[in-house]
Amino acid sequence: MPDLPVMPPLEAAPAEPPAAPITPADLVLAYHRRTRHRFDAYARGPSTLDWDAQPAPFRHFGGTRRIRLPLACAEACAAPPATPAAADLTALGTLLHLSFGITAWKRLGPDRWAVRANPSSGNLHPVEAYVLVAGLPDLEDGLYHYLPDVHALELRAAHPRPFAAGPALAVGLTSVMWREMWKYGERAFRYCQLDTGHALACLHYAAALLGWRVSDRPGLASAALARVLGTDRDEDFPGRRPDVSREEVELLACVGPADGLPVVTADALAEAADAARWQGVASEVDRHPMFRWPVVDEVAAASRRVSGVPVTPLPVAIPRPASARHILQRRSAQRFDPAHVMPREDFVRLLDALRPVAGGRLGLALFIHRVDGLAPGVYLLARADWLRPQPTRAGASALQPVTGCPDLYCLSTSESVPLRRLARSLHCHQDIAANACIAFGLLAQLEREVADDPARYRDLLREAGFLGQVLYLEAEAMGLRGTGVGCYFDDPVHELVIAGQRDAHSLYHFTIGLPVDDGRIETGPAYPATLEMPS
Repeated sequence: MPDLPVMPPLEAAPAEPPAAPITPADLVLAYHRRTRHRFDAYARGPSTLDWDAQPAPFRHFGGTRRIRLPLACAEACAAPPATPAAADLTALGTLLHLSFGITAWKRLGPDRWAVRANPSSGNLHPVEAYVLVAGLPDLEDGLYHYLPDVHALELRAAHPRPFAAGPALAVGLTSVMWREMWKYGERAFRYCQLDTGHALACLHYAAALLGWRVSDRPGLASAALARVLGTDRDEDFPGRRPDVSREEVELLACVGPADGLPVVTADALAEAADAARWQGVASEVDRHPMFRWPVVDEVAAASRRVSGVPVTPLPVAIPRPASARHILQRRSAQRFDPAHVMPREDFVRLLDALRPVAGGRLGLALFIHRVDGLAPGVYLLARADWLRPQPTRAGASALQPVTGCPDLYCLSTSESVPLRRLARSLHCHQDIAANACIAFGLLAQLEREVADDPARYRDLLREAGFLGQVLYLEAEAMGLRGTGVGCYFDDPVHELVIAGQRDAHSLYHFTIGLPVDDGRIETGPAYPATLEMPS
């Protein structure tokens, strides 16, 4: 029998390189890509809605002491005062009323709903407001939760150790994300951040009418802020599911006269929270939730602020004060007059209001339908350097500067009817984008920003919401009306307006035009003691 050949020993298969760990930035970008609307499919959302069982729009903490607040006086807040208002209960009532309070009640048949100073996606209002108080007359030092339905504060925690030398005020914002998830599913996190930006802008506008200013503390880590606002106290937020009952911390902002803003440190905030005497149990938001959206929890965790990461302040500011009457009469338009033409001087004023105070991060695409002296077409407002025409940018030669409008470039002109069809198609087939005088798309270099710090995903969306609030109140000052548009087809927008900028993403859309009111809707006063404001 012939010898069998000797086989060489088996060599171990070469080891595959270890998979790169999934980073928070990866999770954030994957979320944004996953939640894009496309022509062939919308982002994942609930398959059915029980409109009779919506999440509770107002939260309260049982077992707390309530303090009623004075209401804002529209006549007294027509313009900033000659000297800043004193930090007292009257000023605090005005600040909260004009920032987060109810401005009217609406009724259509059996349905009744509140309109607030801070607008919200789907009027679902995920944002909750808290106030840190130190050294104010008639208020115990501590943390208070604002109740917009009754315009009152409830004491959430008494502070034997004040968070700052008084008089001092700081406003904290959180999101009850389930309110948006209930209707919008996976895309809800985007809308919560946009709403936070709107709310922050509302705070700026209200503070300006008191002669105050707002100083955001963007560098405070999310975990530290949760400790200060008490949202990490699981026992105070009962419910069958934590994703439904809990609140996600967003930001903390100091508020007061420019020369008297409190000096607030992370250590002082932590000491106040440690010594706090907590009270109250949160009301339930939804007793019978029907769906789960774990991807929203994942992106929330991945985009939280961590300590030690440098933070760039929001590069926007209130361009000009709005009167209290404009704030209180702000509404979201439901339909627009398709024939109204915006005067050229109003359009130039609008562009000026959108300019950043420093290096902007967002640019804008404008679908201009009817502005006096401008051909209908698609334009770009380069309020960020990355959007300015560059010789190496694909398609840059097609951008033509618009005379008399700094940083505005014409991308393409169109006949009015085809442009309206295009705008309608890109905005989820909604007429409101086709009949407006202008539809805006707010653009950001998302991947570059998120790679540096995943928390910038929140920052960029908030900046977009902030600019949306500027557009709302500028429209009111013109006698027009605006409305935010969260539903648009992401990729087709990119292909049309930012070809060659692969890293650019559209974060929010907005429209302005002459509203066509629905005569069937009744408008009632916000609170019993207020005069009815125009609808």
